[in-house]
Amino acid sequence: MELTAYWEGDYRVRVPVRGFEIVSDEPVEFGGDDAGPTPTELLVASMAVCFTMAVVHTFRKRDRNLPDVAVKVTAGYDGLRLSRFRLVVHSSLPRQEVEALMDRAISYCYVSNTLLGDPEIEYVVADGPLTSTPAAPPQ
Repeated sequence: MELTAYWEGDYRVRVPVRGFEIVSDEPVEFGGDDAGPTPTELLVASMAVCFTMAVVHTFRKRDRNLPDVAVKVTAGYDGLRLSRFRLVVHSSLPRQEVEALMDRAISYCYVSNTLLGDPEIEYVVADGPLTSTPAAPPQ
């Protein structure tokens, strides 16, 4: 997977994803225009979305009925990083039915598996601007 983020001025950044666009920004009090969620909000949202999909996938693979599910994620800051995540699964099913499949759902969540796995991160500066898909000019 490869995505490119394009700066659009102030703290606003646009990321094309397949046929969609994600816009991220900072709140006005931090110098942004509040045009979209912050990067950390997107990370927490990614965790919530991924784990919700993992629960749904787990139930589907076992031909089990899942009438509803919502995942609430709480993240805690430790300086300039998120240091903890708490995921709470809500469903109208009895708690025991959901708990019985939690370990399998956890194993399917790419986002939490990535964060738990201490991924290698490499930072590189290119020799010039990206020209294959030009960014919108800064505003």
